[in-house]
Amino acid sequence: MKLALLASDSHVARAAADALRKSHDFVPVRDADVVVALGGDGFLLHCLHEAMRIRGPKPMFGMNRGTVGFLMNEFRQQRLEERVAAAKTFVLHPLQMTATTTAGDIVTHPAINEVSLLRETRQAAKIGIAIDGKTRMEELICDGVLVATPAGSTAYNLSANGPILPLESDLLALTPISPFRPRRWRGALLPGASKVEFEVREARKRPVSAVADQMEVRDVAHVSVAMDRSISLTLLFDPEYALDDRISLEQFAS
Repeated sequence: MKLALLASDSHVARAAADALRKSHDFVPVRDADVVVALGGDGFLLHCLHEAMRIRGPKPMFGMNRGTVGFLMNEFRQQRLEERVAAAKTFVLHPLQMTATTTAGDIVTHPAINEVSLLRETRQAAKIGIAIDGKTRMEELICDGVLVATPAGSTAYNLSANGPILPLESDLLALTPISPFRPRRWRGALLPGASKVEFEVREARKRPVSAVADQMEVRDVAHVSVAMDRSISLTLLFDPEYALDDRISLEQFAS
């Protein structure tokens, strides 16, 4: 098995990469069977987005040299090839965001964790929500709203009091961020095949930005979000501490 090695710019990640290179042979990413990524969750997301730019993105085995490392395996220098060969696979499909700005520009971008709409000023956003072409909420007054995948449901979605989604569920979480009206609405669970559309009311007076993972589009008027099943990304996890186990633990955490 041929492995490639990528590391974030942090001192800890670079030191770990130097140590691994002394005991393992690595090849360029284009020649690799698996990419080993050293850093945190943000760096792994960056690597996955870079992988989507090429045909046939390589499976990724992340090792935590960051902060939280929810999507990462424990860092160990020994027996790397054996760990990768024995790892469990998890295949995920990203969301595809299509955002139209008030100026008429159209921007598309994938999101592995979530697509979020956020107010840009002190004024609350007013957002209409349609699911599969049918208006479900005429006007949500809020700080924002997001759509999360199962893999991303423990990230921003959880911080916004959204539900944790089991990995095997074919669901999306639609979660408001600080809703003002309707005050008691806590969001919805949607089939994974749903197309979610957001219409920004009074878009020039109450500007809203759309964020697909780490990529922001400002002053949006309309945003559509749907899962892109034509793209498959593979993450590798140690069998004893796989991502589905971590999500289950989060569901019972205090």
